[in-house]
Amino acid sequence: MYEGMLLLGLIFGFSLIFDALTNRTDYHRLFYVSQAFIFILIGVYFILSWYRKGQTLPMKTWGIVLCDTEGKRPTIPQLILRYVLAWIFPLIGAYAVHLLAESIGWASITMLVIFTPFLNFIYSWFDKEGLFLHDRIARTRLVNKSIH
Repeated sequence: MYEGMLLLGLIFGFSLIFDALTNRTDYHRLFYVSQAFIFILIGVYFILSWYRKGQTLPMKTWGIVLCDTEGKRPTIPQLILRYVLAWIFPLIGAYAVHLLAESIGWASITMLVIFTPFLNFIYSWFDKEGLFLHDRIARTRLVNKSIH
């Protein structure tokens, strides 16, 4: 929730500037371009935060640090890989919800998309160290700084 509040401000500010500069009044015009820029903007936010201090502001509040499997600062390629991979399960879930909504003709079911980010937790339930799949593949981990 904390991260979402920061991202809301970032996305709102970007969208306001993007729409003003492109004179976009039609929702569908330049939609995918703006979405690509938002994806990159969010990625830059996370990757720079993780690279500089190993944490975002909400992670700092909770005492969580991102490091590699050896406890060192992850490399930029590891952080990019982690960011991109973290989107896979939520996007698959969002697409599944979309297909379900289309097949039954009930558009209001698309509200279930808000739960798709939690699909990242499923793998962690079965991982011997409790890592997310994107952390396992990128060779990163979240560490509770107050304990370690």
